[in-house]
Amino acid sequence: MTLAAPAIIDVRTVSKTPAIASWFSGIGVRQVRLGCGLVMFSYIFSHFFNHALGNLSYDTMEAWLRFHVWWWRIPIVNFTLYAAAATHFMLGLWALYQRRHFRYALIEITQLVFGLSIPLLIASHLGVVRLGTLLFARDAPMYASPLLAYWVARPYMIGVQFLLLTVAWTHACIGLYFWLRMKPFFKWAAPLLLAIAVLLPPLAMSGTNRGGHEVAERAAQPQWRAEHIKVTPAAQRSVLDEITLLYFPIFYGAAIALVFVARCVRVLFERRRGSVTISYPDRRVRVPKGLSVLEASLRFNVPHASVCGGRARCSTCRVRVVSDRSALPRPSGRETYVLAKVGAAANPSIRLACQLRPQTDIAVIPVLPAHVGADFVRNRRRVNIGEEHYVVSMFVDMRGSTKLAEARLPFDIVFLINRFLEAASQAVIDCGGQPNQFVGDGVLALFGLDVDPATACRQALRAASLVASNVEYMNHEFATELPQPIQFGIGIHGGEVIIGDIGFRDHTIFTALGDSVNVAARLQDMTKTLKCTVIVSEEVCKNAGLAPEELTRTEVSIRGRDQPMTIITADDPTLLASLLEQQARSTAAEEMSANILV
Repeated sequence: MTLAAPAIIDVRTVSKTPAIASWFSGIGVRQVRLGCGLVMFSYIFSHFFNHALGNLSYDTMEAWLRFHVWWWRIPIVNFTLYAAAATHFMLGLWALYQRRHFRYALIEITQLVFGLSIPLLIASHLGVVRLGTLLFARDAPMYASPLLAYWVARPYMIGVQFLLLTVAWTHACIGLYFWLRMKPFFKWAAPLLLAIAVLLPPLAMSGTNRGGHEVAERAAQPQWRAEHIKVTPAAQRSVLDEITLLYFPIFYGAAIALVFVARCVRVLFERRRGSVTISYPDRRVRVPKGLSVLEASLRFNVPHASVCGGRARCSTCRVRVVSDRSALPRPSGRETYVLAKVGAAANPSIRLACQLRPQTDIAVIPVLPAHVGADFVRNRRRVNIGEEHYVVSMFVDMRGSTKLAEARLPFDIVFLINRFLEAASQAVIDCGGQPNQFVGDGVLALFGLDVDPATACRQALRAASLVASNVEYMNHEFATELPQPIQFGIGIHGGEVIIGDIGFRDHTIFTALGDSVNVAARLQDMTKTLKCTVIVSEEVCKNAGLAPEELTRTEVSIRGRDQPMTIITADDPTLLASLLEQQARSTAAEEMSANILV
């Protein structure tokens, strides 16, 4: 009693024709595929729910079926259903043609086999329920006639229908799983979805079985049988069986065979077009032109992340192209969209391995470890592969924590350090920066990740002032608990650094590497010897618009540098913020005067 089709078959965005490849890798086909799958799944769910109502009574099944039939027979809804089924079938054949390898996981094999078997299993039932009404102008039968036919006249059809129900539902759920597992809500929704997936098929089977037995009992009454049972004439039945059991399997088998013939023809053409070399960090492989980098990895067992299986959804297969990029095909709309979601669209060296089909030799480095899973995609963690950027680094270090630890419990020390780091980090965030690393009782903050250098310098100076204010409030709050106020030192310097993710596997952090970061750390250390609270490099002050001549300037030697460095020292960091405000007011006044004169 089921009418179903494969729920979601994912089209591999592969083609030897650039125009077709571009279209199939665009956002449009993804929406078509997803829409067709959801339409088919909604029909399957409604139909199986209808079966499950048989656990209450046959009359309940029949009552819901009237609503079910009314809805799905609305012309536009009916057209959408059959258009989705036809499109789904064609996309399924296209996906089978485009598949460059058959190294499936067990769940993928299950989905493929079940999807291909659904048309054969549903043919007989669909012939009676729908084809008979079209060919012989009969009214569509309700539950009574098919149930009586299956439970009395053709008992073997009970097994066929239950098998169809299981196969169609399993295939649909696997397709939904592949789509939903990368959604942020999947982690908490998975138990509920699993419960529905497991419970609905047995409920539908038991409901249908009860309904079938109830119909068999009622059919013993001649009057009820005459009113509800519509027998298909033998001649019509013979025609329907010939179509569904002979011609359709032949047509379906021929369609599958043609797909594999087309695959063989494609292989012959690819051999004539030549091959390309793809170089990985540890090996080189040679593949026919037309294969994607991910397909080459799978063919030669190169470890390569691909959570979505090469469907251009997850971005985990992305690679860095380290060879000449001038001859590479341009990214498709779909590839650009996915890369933009992870912040990599602006970097031309980053491409999706499942979409990149090189026509010349190429060298690539996979960006992500091969073991990443769906959790990584659900968390939408942005991976920073490394780039040069002007960043202002600020080190803030708590003084005297070792001495405090001698007279206090470990819990108290950890509590005080965390409160200090909270005060410093909140100041950084409020001024537009980003707390980056916590080392003991100190914190490294970065400014300028998304603003220009001048703004970054001003943000860092304001943050230093706000750190002082926050720590002063903390000292006031714990005045009775601390023998003396908490002291701190700040070092600030800016320059070109490398920013990116550093670490191993799951233990990575985003940070900055470079000379300016090291200098900022050493400036913070120098606050102890120079007996001041904050040290700022002259470069940062100039970029911020402050006149260094108005501040205390000192030349110092920095370990690791040949030339001495001019720095600005201050006992009170709020002085720097005050000078910034004065400079801002002066600039505003000059602009106002200029506007008045104009």
